[in-house]
Amino acid sequence: MANVVVWADIPVLDIDRARAFYAHVLGSPVEYMPGTTEVAILKSPGETDPMDVSADLALSQSTPSTTHGTTIYLGAMGDIDGMVARAVEAGGSILAEKAFMDMVGWIAFIQDSEGNRIGIHQPT
Repeated sequence: MANVVVWADIPVLDIDRARAFYAHVLGSPVEYMPGTTEVAILKSPGETDPMDVSADLALSQSTPSTTHGTTIYLGAMGDIDGMVARAVEAGGSILAEKAFMDMVGWIAFIQDSEGNRIGIHQPT
């Protein structure tokens, strides 16, 4: 199934701090995009194709926000509780505890190391 959204930038002020945060939360390495140290890519689990990217961390002068703008949802890979816990361990915070939504599944909201509001989704 093709997705309507094919790429998402997560704005970051400190790319090394953000790489460490997302590597801990996702449980997988977050590497720089080849040829640059201003973009790091979030890959699908087990994917080896260098351009199979779900989202990236993009060095930006824009201040991240927990109150407005687009919300990016990370797939919980069947472990929403573990992903939320790892976000807190890595220096993030919980904005909204896990809640169930009919026909959608479980969602929670965290604040990442940069101040972004990030959703976490686990389907039923």
